[in-house]
Amino acid sequence: MNMPPYPTVRLMPKGDARAIRHGYPWVYANELVTDRRTKGLTPGALAVLEDANRVPLGLVTVNPASKIICRMLDRDPEAVIDTAWFAAKLTRTLAHRARLYDQPFYRLVHAEADGLPGVVIDRFGDVAVIQPNAAWADALIEPLTDALVQVTGVTTVILNAAGRARSLEGLDDRMAVLRGTAPEAAIPVPMNGATYMADVTGGQKTGLFFDQRPNHAFAASLARDARVLDMFSHVGGFGLATLAAGAASVLAVDGSEPALTLAAQGAAAMGVTDRFTTRKGDAFEVLEALATEGETFDLVVCDPPAFAPGKASLEAGLRAYERIARLAAALVKDGGYLMLCSCSHAADLTRFRNASARGIGRAGRRSQVIQTGFAGPDHPLLPHLAESGYLKAVTFRL
Repeated sequence: MNMPPYPTVRLMPKGDARAIRHGYPWVYANELVTDRRTKGLTPGALAVLEDANRVPLGLVTVNPASKIICRMLDRDPEAVIDTAWFAAKLTRTLAHRARLYDQPFYRLVHAEADGLPGVVIDRFGDVAVIQPNAAWADALIEPLTDALVQVTGVTTVILNAAGRARSLEGLDDRMAVLRGTAPEAAIPVPMNGATYMADVTGGQKTGLFFDQRPNHAFAASLARDARVLDMFSHVGGFGLATLAAGAASVLAVDGSEPALTLAAQGAAAMGVTDRFTTRKGDAFEVLEALATEGETFDLVVCDPPAFAPGKASLEAGLRAYERIARLAAALVKDGGYLMLCSCSHAADLTRFRNASARGIGRAGRRSQVIQTGFAGPDHPLLPHLAESGYLKAVTFRL
């Protein structure tokens, strides 16, 4: 059966066809000829992208409602996006993760870098959680799910579709169980010798942040017999890893009671409840209160949400990172360590590190950078797309 031809969309002469030929995956709305026909395409529709000379560049998904109007799916303009196509992509992503990890707990698909634009899939043993942050993935969720079950053997697939990326695509938040049955309790996840509890239906994002795994491990390497403060701890990310490595005590601080409950469940599963304390509250207020109480720690880790998610919020975000560094530095013992993290796309490593160093200086402390960390290798980075390298962790000795 011959496939009906795809519609075509065309780059303006100023659009950078060479960058796309070399692997850049996006076309912005101001680079595309947007006539009435293109504007009339359904968000998530497939089309052949041509350069200004009408030479095909590949098969793209089009969303006229998004600033990123096209995302490259396949260099072959005649590719058929079906279960077999998804299975080929997932077989490739799985081979990489299976080489990295001896247990099936990892990010299986990291969007553009894994060839599935806007799609995030995290795996928790027999459960997979899909975040389709682009319209095309919403439209093709069935063949994607079929391929996911076929390739990985997971028995439960959960759709957890919420967040800023979806609103930028003009998509609604929704939650569904696509295959199997939703787990009734949090899923225990082994990582760096610790046990984390992932709430895959009601938690933040997919329920757990796998990206910090190598940074958890580095913090743990500094933690033997240490008093540790884990700020913005979520479900105990850094705190539980340091306890597994022999920390004397951990205070985990977060604004979310459910997250702290899960952190405490993780500590209980590890048998370290006697060394683990939680405190709910606004991070800035808790840092100030701890200083007033005269508390000090051998290791302080701050892993806040994105203070600068976009260019518009960059300056305010950098000021917030500086303030966090200043308040946290005041709590670190002489010769102790301060690890500061940022998951802001807009704040690159240099600007984030400089803001952190300014904050430490304003606290009257001298520092040396001893390590810089990034997301784990299950979060690959697309060389052409700086945005895929969002996570930074800088460790200072004070």
